[in-house]
Amino acid sequence: MKILFYDTKSYDRDSFQETLADFSGLEIEYTKSDLDPRTATLAEGFDAVCAFVSSDVGAHTIEILHQKGIRLILMRCAGFNNVDMDAAKRCDIRVMRVPGYSPEAVAEHAMALALAANRRLYKAYNKVRENDFSLSGLMGFNFFEKTAGIVGTGKIGAAMCRICRGFGMKVIAYDVYENPALKDFVEYVSLERLLSDSDVISLHCPLMDSTYHLINIDTIRQMKDGVVLVNTSRGALVKTDDLIEGIRMHKFAGVGLDVYEEETNNVFEDRSDEILEHSTTARLLSFPNVMITSHQGFFTREALSAIAETTLQNALDFDAGLESANDVT
Repeated sequence: MKILFYDTKSYDRDSFQETLADFSGLEIEYTKSDLDPRTATLAEGFDAVCAFVSSDVGAHTIEILHQKGIRLILMRCAGFNNVDMDAAKRCDIRVMRVPGYSPEAVAEHAMALALAANRRLYKAYNKVRENDFSLSGLMGFNFFEKTAGIVGTGKIGAAMCRICRGFGMKVIAYDVYENPALKDFVEYVSLERLLSDSDVISLHCPLMDSTYHLINIDTIRQMKDGVVLVNTSRGALVKTDDLIEGIRMHKFAGVGLDVYEEETNNVFEDRSDEILEHSTTARLLSFPNVMITSHQGFFTREALSAIAETTLQNALDFDAGLESANDVT
């Protein structure tokens, strides 16, 4: 089975090639180009393509992949809102994903963002580098005995709940489905109560119609003054213009973001000065209480290994005609 791997980074190639040794019958060819209607033509002669959350897997792309004989789209990530599933079904192309890969990696990064934003670690670091050891502008607050509000309690959200509990925080959560594994120490509440009661709010839910711009000016106004907001899930959970307005209202003690509405390879790989100058992400970077990282929450050795292993197993299951819990339906 031949797989064309799009948007290849050096770490992708290393982790997949190392794992490939344990999966006979699979052959991978790598390209730095991301998947879109223009590059979909490269898939001729392959059985499957491997794409990422930033790839353009819309109807036009899928139709071209179908014309080139592609039968399987392997998403090496959990998110799949960038895939036109109606088009995939019309073209009889199966879509498989990696629903969980080292959830602790993302949860640990979420807490790192919360701590860094709260204690102004980036500002402290820069001050000391300039030989300024004053504490002005660096005051934060204790997380101990404060309330953590976790939106979404799947594998990553559950890991974040456990981390917050370890900090001695009261943990409340909002989710359509309650996680029974958390019943001993997590109280499920309405979204309204979570927003009003939480000192730290961390987002761990998928991007759907019901969660698009979940954080907007109305929900921001319901939050405590001095709250810390963290998003390591999907950028469009937060309406960026409204977040900026909330920051200007002094609603937030700190904001930690690993994802953004404008997240594309053009913006965050090429870093064109013109693009950044006019982006809302650049506007966010101008605020001293905002901590932004480049979608690195998943980026640990353990997570990359798990992504490669699950993706390749998905390919083998497809080739064997097996059903899988990792099918996108």
